[in-house]
Amino acid sequence: MPEDPRHHPEDDRIDGRDESPAERADRNWSEVLQELRVLQTGTQILTGFLLALAFQPAFSELTGPQRTAYLALVVLAALSSIVALAPVALHRAVFQHGVKPAVVRYGHLALVTALITVAVLVVGVVAFVFDVVVGGYTFWWAIVLLSAIIITLWLVVPGIIRVRARGIGERR
Repeated sequence: MPEDPRHHPEDDRIDGRDESPAERADRNWSEVLQELRVLQTGTQILTGFLLALAFQPAFSELTGPQRTAYLALVVLAALSSIVALAPVALHRAVFQHGVKPAVVRYGHLALVTALITVAVLVVGVVAFVFDVVVGGYTFWWAIVLLSAIIITLWLVVPGIIRVRARGIGERR
């Protein structure tokens, strides 16, 4: 029986894809880049919003703790951008050095780290707005509600899907 011309002898996974480790690394890198693009856009919008706040007339009315929270959010927004751009900088630094699988692993870790910083940033910005606009303890409601939504959508639902997928794989 002739060998399938699409089969790569160095393919090390039985996942329904016929690709070499290099092809897999290329595909995974493309997926990481696409996710980084989405994340970076949201981070840039939040950063722009935060930076514009400092130049609004009402900014001078912020209390000391509100100014501290604002500056912490600005630093967190900058950190989110830096972390999200780190895989791109690494890719440029090691371009054509044959280390794409390591770049993909680094990109994955940076992306997870950026998601964590963006989650904290989104919750923090909304809580900050609630504190400035409504005052009192309403910012706690924003923190609790948004944190619960993020935990549910970013951790619980993917965990359920992973468990179900594992169960389907075991039944095959």
